[in-house]
Amino acid sequence: MIETSDVSRYYVYILWSFKDFKFYIGFTSELKKRLILHASGQVIATKFRRPLKLIHYEYFINQKDAKAREEFLKSGYGRKQLKEFLKTTILEIEKLKGS
Repeated sequence: MIETSDVSRYYVYILWSFKDFKFYIGFTSELKKRLILHASGQVIATKFRRPLKLIHYEYFINQKDAKAREEFLKSGYGRKQLKEFLKTTILEIEKLKGS
């Protein structure tokens, strides 16, 4: 078995914006660092969409697979699929919106 410390890590992640109530789909090799950058307003794409919440992420050991997944999730069918498999999470978040 290969030690996981020797394997590259890539993440596709989904943030929820409590400002515009939409997804942000991203890719990174350093998830914790990237989330800190989003939270502190240092990512242009989400700077004015804060506050944000991490609602889902996927882990890959191959960069091409991770990038392909990110691109798929950003497509029309990918977003539709994303909304379907996160429907309970989205419903819970939308309840907070009404509070």
